Amino acid sequence: MPERASGPRPTPPIPHLLTALRSGSTTPLGIADGLADTVERRGDDGVWITAVGRDALRARAGHLASTPDADRLPLFGVPFAVKDTLDVAGMPTTCACPEYAYVPDTTAPAVARLLEAGAVLAGKTNLDQFATGLNGTRSPYGIPENVFGGGLVPGGSSSGSAVAVATGQVPFAVATDTAGSGRVPAALNGILGFKPTRGLISTVGLVPACRSLDCVSLMATTVDDLRRVLDVMAAVDPADPWSRPRQHRSVSAPRIGLPPSGDLEFLGDEPMRRAHEAARAALPGVGPVSEVPVAPFLRAGELLYQGPWVAERLLQFADFLAAEPEAVHPVVADIIAGGAAYTAVDVFRAEYRLQELRAEVARLWAEVDVVVLPTIPTTFTVTEVLADPVATNTALGTYTHCGNLLDLCAVAVPAGLTDDGRPCSLMVLGPAGADDVVLGVAARLLGEALPPAPEAPRDSRPALVLPARRRSLERRP
Repeated sequence: MPERASGPRPTPPIPHLLTALRSGSTTPLGIADGLADTVERRGDDGVWITAVGRDALRARAGHLASTPDADRLPLFGVPFAVKDTLDVAGMPTTCACPEYAYVPDTTAPAVARLLEAGAVLAGKTNLDQFATGLNGTRSPYGIPENVFGGGLVPGGSSSGSAVAVATGQVPFAVATDTAGSGRVPAALNGILGFKPTRGLISTVGLVPACRSLDCVSLMATTVDDLRRVLDVMAAVDPADPWSRPRQHRSVSAPRIGLPPSGDLEFLGDEPMRRAHEAARAALPGVGPVSEVPVAPFLRAGELLYQGPWVAERLLQFADFLAAEPEAVHPVVADIIAGGAAYTAVDVFRAEYRLQELRAEVARLWAEVDVVVLPTIPTTFTVTEVLADPVATNTALGTYTHCGNLLDLCAVAVPAGLTDDGRPCSLMVLGPAGADDVVLGVAARLLGEALPPAPEAPRDSRPALVLPARRRSLERRP
């Protein structure tokens, strides 16, 4: 069992790794062996569903080391993890459901671009089954341990991705974010979780949760790392009907919208309220602050699971649920089956209401560049979530549910601890296309100076597909 932790213990950031690799003070083989040692030492920690074994890691490292000019690639030798809803050729995609597993022949474009940029795939990570949940307890592959201990949930659905980064197994991880799946676990483990503008990163090769809302997201411990990875992954994909080009915007003194503290809900968690108020006290040093309402963000978020969008999950998984009902986590099964209750009339009614809220939020962007909210209103232990799985899960998404419905980009930023040692996180929201602006605000909050974006490689190199060392795909107790 992994030793009990008391906060994130990250790897060196990507520029440090690249400097060491390019100077020869370390090698791709050395990093591969170090990664394999860490994964083996931690054992079955609930992070990995399918881990790439030592031999395959060494083969990938050897290939990079022997390829001329490979060290000029923007992610040369840098290890990373991928949530197990994205396809990697030759590795099973399970969605945390062994009976659903299949082995794809092709790699999702988002992952392929990382491999082409010289990155080293460490494996595929655990999640709430079918990406349905924000708590990280709904998987037959175990529950990753929150790095702050205390029995806290790791967050979900991208639980394994968050813990892989927070425990220093990889410097960055690829996740997804439909309702907050990339931001909530990042917040709960004290790292950055970035939900780009929907469509910047291809979702081809992603098993959908809600196809019209799904977004590939990123986790790391520095804003510079997030931006470097985004620079590699963001690309128009003609095969993705939601794909759109990246916009580059910068704001020297970003105007920050901040709801009145009294309008924010922390569900009785006064230590979290105090931590949030202390964290937001730093915002006037980032840019001019003005008051904005929180209500339209909350009302939009309520539509996600109290409206017809849940029917999109039924569209994807209805046949499997009917054929293999015992294979699906009971809470997940109930959520998916609930989609059958909605009619076409319900869909249009919800769309009309959502459009009203989108228009209300759109008017705010004339006055502010970003809006800052809490990422999570409180934390829960595993015991608390298992005792009341639906209410606690809904509470974790109080502030994140609105993101894709309102077509926003967002980043969860570590913001200190509560009096009793639990993580606090600020969420910086911006309109579609303001990705560089929200990342810039996050960098200022962390006191991080962002260098110019690294140049993309001039040519594309074929991805090296690695054989996988499969962890057991059988159901675990």
